[in-house]
Amino acid sequence: MTVTTRAARGNRARPAKSRWIEDWHPEDPVFWTARGARIARRNLIYSIFSEHIGFSVWTLWSVLVLFLGPSYGIDPAGKFTLTAVPALVGAALRIPYTLAVARFGGRNWTIFSAALLLVPAVLAAFLVRPGVSFTTLLVLAAVAGVGGGNFASSMANINAFYPQRLKGRALGVNAGGGNLGVAVAQLVGLLVLATAGGDRPGLVAGVYIPLIVLAALGAALRMDNLAQARNDRRAMRDVCKDAHTWIMSVLYLGTFGSFIGFGFAFGQVLQVQFADGFDTPVKASCLTFLGPALGSLVRPAGGWLADRAGGAAVTLWTFVAMAASAGLVLAASLRGSLPLFLTGFVLLFAFSGIGNGSTYKMIPAIFRARARRGVAGGLDPVAAEQEARRLSGALIGIAGAVGASGGVLVNIAFRQSFLTYGTGDGAYLAFIAFYTVCCALTWLVYLRARPGRPDGV
Repeated sequence: MTVTTRAARGNRARPAKSRWIEDWHPEDPVFWTARGARIARRNLIYSIFSEHIGFSVWTLWSVLVLFLGPSYGIDPAGKFTLTAVPALVGAALRIPYTLAVARFGGRNWTIFSAALLLVPAVLAAFLVRPGVSFTTLLVLAAVAGVGGGNFASSMANINAFYPQRLKGRALGVNAGGGNLGVAVAQLVGLLVLATAGGDRPGLVAGVYIPLIVLAALGAALRMDNLAQARNDRRAMRDVCKDAHTWIMSVLYLGTFGSFIGFGFAFGQVLQVQFADGFDTPVKASCLTFLGPALGSLVRPAGGWLADRAGGAAVTLWTFVAMAASAGLVLAASLRGSLPLFLTGFVLLFAFSGIGNGSTYKMIPAIFRARARRGVAGGLDPVAAEQEARRLSGALIGIAGAVGASGGVLVNIAFRQSFLTYGTGDGAYLAFIAFYTVCCALTWLVYLRARPGRPDGV
């Protein structure tokens, strides 16, 4: 390919009035330097903002349950149910949200999905008050699940913009900025509790209404659609036949599933297991944002480390550290030590954030390795690159959906553990066992020397 041709590609990357980019070749260094990097960065910024608001709305009920005092007549088991419902809906929506990028375009779907967040925000702002039925609260919590789908479409969209060598960092930054919405929502709840008191939960949701409007407007004015993404409509079906899809989904369940599950449940766990120290919502809110904030901020570091040391190696040691951290939480629970308990949970959040970044780096690397083998066997390099990008985007959507179900499973584990044992000890043991399985799976499939192992993952 000549320099003139490459430069022409760079010029064709200028967004048209329709905001569709017809020619996109991020692996071409000349194209990337001339136009690609700037366009990808701009889309990344507005994608992060929209995804951040989506996460905040999705996890809104992890904050709102702290406002549901005796006047609402809901026991701890009911509150764990209220936080599990939006997690379940969000997980289910991640697959259609991923497909929507191929059907409608990344920019177009971001506009719609951001605007859709107005529905749960407005409903919660005006309907959550004493006297409302538990059924109504369940419906309102379920509607908030639409925020969980934004992550999948955002990640699939940004994956298509960046070259392989920068995917770990770009996807890590995109996901980390979105995940930070969990901590910010809890800070907003703390601010409302500190200023307006515990009887105004609607204000927490109301804060997000103007921000949702800004997110939709930003996507409309500054983002682009990639025409090549419209060739990906059958990618979800194709990638479901691949064993790596389900292996990576399990690993992502261990990292992101832990992060979002603990984000939903942590405040409730503190109030139930350490009731004497957290007898008011304000006391719980003062600490619940710390873990999600740290886990979100270190997620780009996971992608950065994976770019340099390899995603599988970083993921393996992340699961080792998560198992050790869960063991620390279990020991703290048995001893009734709040400082040790908080330390263990903050470490769990931090290592789950690092694992979030490293597992997402592994996904495109798997298909990139397959593309290299195909090119060595005579396949066209451009076609092989496009196929790798097509399948990795689809797998990101599936893994995101499976991982998001961790928000349900973690809450169910805590609910059952507290009902059975009066503590979370049963749940902590289950987490340790699962992280051990994930360690073994990562080593056996991606690190152990064997025929057919994908190189460079």
